[in-house]
Amino acid sequence: MENLNLLLVPDFTKLIEGFSADCSLRSMTTESTRRYRSCLSIFGNFLEARGTTFMEVDRFRLKEFLEYIRFERRVGQKTVENYFSSISSFYDYLVFEELSQLNPVVPFRKRFLRNYKDEARDPERRLLSVEEMSKLVNSILDPRDKAIAVLFAKTGIRRNELLSLDVGSIDWVEYSITLKPTPKRSNRVVFFDDECAFVLRRWLKTREKLEPPSKALFVSYQSLNRLDRNGLYTLVVKYAAALGFHRPESKRLEDHFSPHCFRHWFTTWLRRKGMPREFVKELRGDRRKEAMDIYDHIDRQELRRAYLASVPKLGV
Repeated sequence: MENLNLLLVPDFTKLIEGFSADCSLRSMTTESTRRYRSCLSIFGNFLEARGTTFMEVDRFRLKEFLEYIRFERRVGQKTVENYFSSISSFYDYLVFEELSQLNPVVPFRKRFLRNYKDEARDPERRLLSVEEMSKLVNSILDPRDKAIAVLFAKTGIRRNELLSLDVGSIDWVEYSITLKPTPKRSNRVVFFDDECAFVLRRWLKTREKLEPPSKALFVSYQSLNRLDRNGLYTLVVKYAAALGFHRPESKRLEDHFSPHCFRHWFTTWLRRKGMPREFVKELRGDRRKEAMDIYDHIDRQELRRAYLASVPKLGV
């Protein structure tokens, strides 16, 4: 009878494929879908190792999984929340498709995760001074890696936005870059200055000698295809760790320097230079949420002048 019940349980892998297709229909980003799939894959392996199907998951099994990721995998609180957000979204999909009666994660998150979030101090991300950022980018000798670091610092773009850039994304007349459209970004045009132009041109000369088949702006030295997320993260933390800006053994967020810290640095120093808040939001590409935002018609040339006047010089 037990074997018959297992035969009646839908294949977990096929369900994840269906869930991924559902995410696309709901206009979720490719990266968000990838993160959900990664979390669900680990959850599925956890269940399989214990002889449990997703249909049998209850609060006791969820508690075991929480203990597993917190104490065995030793992930941070934000990652814990991401796991259970992914699992909850998956069960919402199953309920909608009438494959499950309820989402067992909802009451579980309310009891076990909300308290952690409410009581935890919100730690600050690592913020380098202008001098420290200058030291970081000028410690990088590799032309590709230096161009990546300077571009991050000078534009504040997200990791996926940088990875999706093509050589043709650069406008050398206006010194601007047009980003690929994403649900998270409103304004797709970012500017760069002479320092950034210098390192980009140097990288493009090196890239041309490599003759990569890809049109990607940044490619892997090994495959000559578009650089991936892990490769980008690894190169950033390598240089930051060499200068003591990144301490991988520490559990404190403020002891870590990741690609997102460039965005934090960009935003903070533009504001400290006195750039108007609406200009910073425009350069960051933040979605406009306030009703009054729709009446802020920002002139592009004025924005460019304000950017060049405010972006810190790094002595590149």
